Amino acid sequence: MVFKQTMVSLFFAGLFLCSCENDLKEVERIANINAEEPVDISYGVTVIYSDSAIVKAKLISSKMIKHNIDSPFYEFPKDVLLIFYDKDKKEERRVTAKYGLYFEKKNLVELRHDVVVTMADGTIFKSEELFWDNDKRIFFNKLPLTITSPDGSILEGNFFEADENFEHRKINGARGVYNLKEGDGL
Repeated sequence: MVFKQTMVSLFFAGLFLCSCENDLKEVERIANINAEEPVDISYGVTVIYSDSAIVKAKLISSKMIKHNIDSPFYEFPKDVLLIFYDKDKKEERRVTAKYGLYFEKKNLVELRHDVVVTMADGTIFKSEELFWDNDKRIFFNKLPLTITSPDGSILEGNFFEADENFEHRKINGARGVYNLKEGDGL
């Protein structure tokens, strides 16, 4: 009887050790995968951009992933809010998107999915993408866009380019409805 109990105990002990070894191997495998992934993940991110101690912009996102590879880039997989300020610290424009990327070496920002730019004067730009080339100091896109003015005028286009203030715009295939004010005349 004692022999039988010893055998049963040894069987369960062996089974327990084998299952621990498998669990430990699994934990080690997962740890190695995470160690090999060259990323840094941050949650609840707020980044302030300044020049000569003057705040120019603020970026807010619920999640930021920095990909530490040969051409490093930042990914904002859930949401992006960019607020730009003028020299008097007043909000000039607000940009929202559901997804964003920033490529360090290219100095390029790419925003995708429900991109909305709201200007201080009430003008609203909408598209599925928007790029900011920091070297050339221009905004551009390659997908259809809609610009709605505060007076209700609507301008649509196939793609566009604008200066860093979003003022001087070149729009390909521009079409729309313009609300004339009294005195605008043709």
